[in-house]
Amino acid sequence: MNDTSSRAERGPGDQRPLRLGTRRSKLAMAQSGQVAQTVRQLTGRPVELVEITTYGDVSREALAQIGGTGVFVSALRDALLAGEIDLAVHSLKDLPTKQPDDLVLAAIPVREDPRDVLIARDGLTFENLPSGARVGTGSPRRTAQLNAWARSLGLDIETVPIRGNIDTRLGYVAAGELDAVVLAAAGLSRIGRLGDVTQFLEPDAVLPAPGQGALAVECAATNAQLIARLAELDDPFTRAAVTAERTLLAALEAGCSAPVGALADLLADGQVVTEMRLRGVVGSADGKTLVQLSTTGPVPSSSEEAVNQSVRMGHELAAAMLDKGAAGLMGERVL
Repeated sequence: MNDTSSRAERGPGDQRPLRLGTRRSKLAMAQSGQVAQTVRQLTGRPVELVEITTYGDVSREALAQIGGTGVFVSALRDALLAGEIDLAVHSLKDLPTKQPDDLVLAAIPVREDPRDVLIARDGLTFENLPSGARVGTGSPRRTAQLNAWARSLGLDIETVPIRGNIDTRLGYVAAGELDAVVLAAAGLSRIGRLGDVTQFLEPDAVLPAPGQGALAVECAATNAQLIARLAELDDPFTRAAVTAERTLLAALEAGCSAPVGALADLLADGQVVTEMRLRGVVGSADGKTLVQLSTTGPVPSSSEEAVNQSVRMGHELAAAMLDKGAAGLMGERVL
């Protein structure tokens, strides 16, 4: 029996530290530290961060070239299955849509702002970028939508592929190598850098990645006691929303690096969530062709039924997008 299994059987008085696996980046450490603090409060146990290097952290290739799907995740999952850590924190948008049977997404906490943001020189907004402006992004999804938006505005921009952590990407603008970069609002918020933002990009212009802004707390399926405690971190509305988005991604047979954007908005009548609107987009890199559709549906009061409804909506929207030619815009699909 490995150590993870034995931990599941220990009594509530166990004070051994819980080992939380995390990537080494500044952002990953910040968001894992926030989760660790909450887990300490929930369990009354110490939580230690275990830094793990993933293939996506060491490769300098573009994410689209190395596959994107799972490159920031596999090493953490291997450590979970080997009993080297008790739980792991992921950026949900990095997770493959197929969940392994021996691992559980025990909690998806309340989501941060899912939007993308522009950080541009001289406080510029996207609409005011000069002709020939160089805009950095490592995301085919952003590239497609930014180019489409620029075409609609009559702007002449060049999207430039970039890699690196948040500080590296912001440094390209500070050094004058790029006029702007596009990043996720949630990441900047978690490291206290929202002050660098010159424009929040509304979803009507640029839909975020499926699951963007949300975290996933994962542990071994055998660790029933820890799963039960971590469930207290779960936000059912966030889970329902990201389930719809990730089901759309899976049904399109697209990986994490495909040019797919998705966002599920939960609409409330007073204090009661009654309806979900799911929007999806797939686009060609040059922005000349976009397939962008949406669907709405009721949100049941039961958390389990809400997730089931999210799955149905994701499949329905994917089918409609494929009927409109989305498959031809995604390059190599994940089968």
